[in-house]
Amino acid sequence: MTDPIPMRRAVEFIDLGRQQRRIRDRLDAAVARVLDHGAYIMGPEVGELERKLSAFCGAKHTLSCANGTDALVLALMAKGLKPGEAVIVPSFTFCATAEAVAMLGGVPVFADVLEDTYNMDADSLKAAVLTAREQGLPLAGVITVDIFGQPCDYDAIEPIVRENGLWLVCDAAQAFGAVHRGRPVGTIGDLTTTSFFPAKPLGCYGDGGAVFTDDDETMAVLKSLRVHGQGSDKYDNVRIGMNGRLDTVQAAILIEKLAIFAEELEARAQVADRYDALLPPALARPALLPGCTSAWAQYTLRSGARDALMKRLKENGVPSAIYYAKPLHRQRAYQHYPVAGGALPVTDRLMETVFSLPMHPYLTDEDQRCIADAFGAEVVATQAAAE
Repeated sequence: MTDPIPMRRAVEFIDLGRQQRRIRDRLDAAVARVLDHGAYIMGPEVGELERKLSAFCGAKHTLSCANGTDALVLALMAKGLKPGEAVIVPSFTFCATAEAVAMLGGVPVFADVLEDTYNMDADSLKAAVLTAREQGLPLAGVITVDIFGQPCDYDAIEPIVRENGLWLVCDAAQAFGAVHRGRPVGTIGDLTTTSFFPAKPLGCYGDGGAVFTDDDETMAVLKSLRVHGQGSDKYDNVRIGMNGRLDTVQAAILIEKLAIFAEELEARAQVADRYDALLPPALARPALLPGCTSAWAQYTLRSGARDALMKRLKENGVPSAIYYAKPLHRQRAYQHYPVAGGALPVTDRLMETVFSLPMHPYLTDEDQRCIADAFGAEVVATQAAAE
């Protein structure tokens, strides 16, 4: 075994501190303004943020909300999901995607993903449609997940959705800021949702989320749903809703972060390019669809020797993580739900092989050289032996 390589300084998996130091004065001033006016719920910064998010991505309407999970639930409620109706979702994702369906009484039907992008496989989507119909489930819609920052192949997915009379919700919790062949995330599908969890490419200092739509009627329903189903009279609730508002302090923070977000997206792309150039060719890289950009929420590799490589990185002071070690169709809460064609072979392979490296806009060339060096010269031999 190669001796550990001394790191020049600690490398953070996600380094929020460097970003905060860059804009600390602006953050302090933004929070102070909220403290001064005292409108902590639905203050003026909330509307300002929503307008600026729409301007950034091109969506006609943006509804901010309490978190990314609430964003999904609000989107499904706005589409009128009924108990017993099926919604096709990927299994290779965070649980909130399927959880939002199940908590409203819907039935998640799990689809497989592509081995190179980790996003929903259009052929598996077709199989999921057949599986739902074979089981007598009324199909309502599809939730795609733009995993790790890259939009799905919507040129392949959207025709299937339309042909089957379904609606499409895009879960872009990791991908706000990305573009699919000229269409920014936030303008694809019937609705798009995102998360402002601190670790996301655009994150606040608590929880937050948003829903995007171009439809005026849908936006009116979303506004009502966000505040307990409120009508024009605040004491006359016209539908069942929820308490899903984004607080003003988080909106103020997000306004300042959004001001530097375009620069940070460029920096994330440069970090990904440097990883591509520095890492051993034996490691399988994430593929980027032609004509698409990624928000690079994660930089995820595949290796049959994953555990040994992660151990090697840890010995050299480099953090790494697994997204996702157990896909949803293997988890106790979801394993009784239908699976497209009865099996998700790619998802099952990915759960055994994927791991993610540090990824944030403030990684330097020196940081990344240290990370690449930490794999050690034996990485190629270890990889080859595992395959």
